[in-house]
Amino acid sequence: MNPFTAAVDTQQRSLAATAEYFEKLPKLAEQVDRVSDIEVGLTPNEVVYEENKLELHHYTPEMAGIEPETRQDVPILIVYALINKPYILDLQPDRSVIRRLLEGGFEVYLIDWGEPSRLDSHLTIEDYVTRYTDNCVDVVRERSGQESINLLGYCMGGTMSVMYAALFPEKVRNLGLMAAGLCFDDTGGVLELWGEAEYYDAEQVADAFGNIPADFLDIGFALMDPVSNYVSKYLRLYDNVEDDEFVENFARMERWLDEGIDVAGETYTEFIEDIYQDNKLARNEFYFADTHVDLSEIEMPIVQVVGHYDHLIPPESSTGFNDLVPSDDVTTFDARSGHIGLSVSSSSHDELWPSVADWFAERSQPEAEHDEAEHDEAEHDEAEHDEAEHDEAEHDEAEHDQAEHDAEAVDETASTGSNAEAGEAEPEDAAEKPDTVDEPEVDDQEPEAAPDEEPEPDDDESTDGTDETSESAFSRGIGGDQLESIRGIGPHYAEQLRGAGVDSVTALVEADADSLSEQVTPSAEQVQEWIDSAADHQSD
Repeated sequence: MNPFTAAVDTQQRSLAATAEYFEKLPKLAEQVDRVSDIEVGLTPNEVVYEENKLELHHYTPEMAGIEPETRQDVPILIVYALINKPYILDLQPDRSVIRRLLEGGFEVYLIDWGEPSRLDSHLTIEDYVTRYTDNCVDVVRERSGQESINLLGYCMGGTMSVMYAALFPEKVRNLGLMAAGLCFDDTGGVLELWGEAEYYDAEQVADAFGNIPADFLDIGFALMDPVSNYVSKYLRLYDNVEDDEFVENFARMERWLDEGIDVAGETYTEFIEDIYQDNKLARNEFYFADTHVDLSEIEMPIVQVVGHYDHLIPPESSTGFNDLVPSDDVTTFDARSGHIGLSVSSSSHDELWPSVADWFAERSQPEAEHDEAEHDEAEHDEAEHDEAEHDEAEHDEAEHDQAEHDAEAVDETASTGSNAEAGEAEPEDAAEKPDTVDEPEVDDQEPEAAPDEEPEPDDDESTDGTDETSESAFSRGIGGDQLESIRGIGPHYAEQLRGAGVDSVTALVEADADSLSEQVTPSAEQVQEWIDSAADHQSD
């Protein structure tokens, strides 16, 4: 910087900034009117159940004008958090988690808890889990005709979904957890530090307020990143004030942040003391009165959706749970976003949520249809095998008869010099040949190499009812060197892998998990599981 011109340079920058401000002033006034009329939560739905302040919303592809390629029979129930309103999951059409799930063919139900009154300050976590959530699950089960349904819990709703799955495992087909706070052993970030018993007494706060005010919670969250929340975002707004789309997106987010929900005092106290401070859920020491919330009951498939840059619920406070349950089907999506970005970032809707919808779809085939499909497939394979043997036997018999006939013709020709009967045999021979032409594979391959015989061991194993068999690619008729033959790789993941240059099981075995995970949605851990499965597949 030139000290002789510094004063002049400063004055020029000030004048330029002032001129820019006055240029933008008319647009600022116009945008104020725009944001005052902003709308959110536009996906059509109907309220199908109400209890106290709770509303259970039902969404279908038809209501939303969506025509999915495949309809799923097992619905998804979203257990939302107790803080803020749930329309963050339906902020606008191109950034709507609900719409992404509808596009995946699912019917979606969502629990909107409403805002507790002072009379509700006594509500406990047990009330929310064993009463409200259980009643909603039963409504969804009855309406869908399914014995078990999919759960997707968001934030505190994820924590409660884990509790519910432990208590009512027979009602939960698949368990989805989105930014769920589960493990707090120096893994919970700033909130865990601030909430330590040494510094914070949740019971005193609840005694003072009754219900914990939304403003109290909002200030705490904002102070975790004060520069961004109080300065930077408004500077970005000013810089982009002439961009209508940016201003509308900003307004929707600000409306959601401003419309906080109070939390029932007793629930808040229990959550801080038992979940944060004492880490009882992760230690498998959490009880509702005399009822143990036993994590060993959670054997259903689990999908974890975490934000790599989430400072409210760091990924470690979610993924540590994966090692605490006996489920052998656990998938983690580690998205390059923060806590709120999981719901509203463009990358989440381009990549993450279509992948999550695929994950649910691959594990949501109704049990009855699944068993029937396996039975029909086994009968089909057996019928084709019998038909192949029958055709082969007829073919062999035809060849034998023809050989005898030809021998007789030769003998007769040798004795009489006439070939008339041999000539008459030609049409008869031609009439028998179409049976072999229709199924050339019977002639071209040895019986033990017939493709229909190869899946038979999988059909036998499928009778044990294990999750591994239900996910087996062979039960879908996929085998060989195709990526879809690996457990956990559906069409969406296979397309991502091929885009990354991995177009076969052989190529997958040779891939590096860390490098490949940078090009596909799943984490390096999940990719390594695919690689291990691919190696096992080849050895088999």
